[in-house]
Amino acid sequence: MLGEAARAAGYRLIIRDEVGSTMEEARRALHQGEPGKLWIVARSQKAGRGRHGRQWGSPPGNLYASLLLTDPCEPALAPQLGFVAGLALHDAASQLLGPAAGGLKLKWPNDLLLGGAKTSGLLLEGESRAGRLNVILGCGVNIASCPTDTPYPATYLKTAAPRANVEAMLLALSDAWAKRHAVWSQPGGFGPIRAAWLERAAFLGETITIRLPEGPLAGRFNGLDPTGRLELETETGRRLIDAGDLFFGAP
Repeated sequence: MLGEAARAAGYRLIIRDEVGSTMEEARRALHQGEPGKLWIVARSQKAGRGRHGRQWGSPPGNLYASLLLTDPCEPALAPQLGFVAGLALHDAASQLLGPAAGGLKLKWPNDLLLGGAKTSGLLLEGESRAGRLNVILGCGVNIASCPTDTPYPATYLKTAAPRANVEAMLLALSDAWAKRHAVWSQPGGFGPIRAAWLERAAFLGETITIRLPEGPLAGRFNGLDPTGRLELETETGRRLIDAGDLFFGAP
């Protein structure tokens, strides 16, 4: 069930028992003329995936959701929706965790960490149709379990909040998204979104490594520029990074 704020803002929900992936379900709905503002949630996925085509394990008990947005903004602004979604995930998880929420951090560009371990990831994809950009935001939240064969630590919400469940997470997330998106939609709205994201950022001011197609690049994570690019202070000067994989420490 969606939250009250989400329903009031016109968002709708479809729930499936099992799908290949909620991203593909959202894309199919788009091709069939779906007008958007649609959450698609599955109890399990057979072919869930993350960034760069990585497989995302999808056993029952975790949240697998995609949000379809039709013509939400100018194409140049679409990457900012990832920060809006990250904040919404942080808001929702904080609500479920209560006093344990102090361990939550946002890892650029698209992960939610709990105690330094990944508990949620985001996938943002765009598709141009009839001269306009449509966006699908996919998210997976480890609630009851997490994978053990990952190249990074992973965890799940029930370790800190035993009563956490899919229904509560979806309700909190849908409302948090509606509220954060309403802020972003105002003139200059990315300013407060950017500030709020940085308040919750992991590794800010520390040495990190960004894995880029041309190789790893290390430097100090100084923040985000006004458009959302990562600011990295390297040995050769300031670099602005649009996309990449972030790892803590030097290579």
